Amino acid sequence: MKKYLAHAIDFSKVETLIYHLPDGPSFSVEMNGMGDLIDIEMEIGDICDTSDIDGVVHFFPRGNA
Repeated sequence: MKKYLAHAIDFSKVETLIYHLPDGPSFSVEMNGMGDLIDIEMEIGDICDTSDIDGVVHFFPRGNA
């Protein structure tokens, strides 16, 4: 289930944002009210939004997608 930048993400459902770095490692951010501070839709890359299923959004920046 891949959703692209044109799709607005409902951050009220997101518990964790996992940002996959271009060299392979990734880091996660617990959202806990941070949805207003983070706007990954302005970034260039791919988004895998599984927040309806498990509360997680994966972001793959350009060059790592």
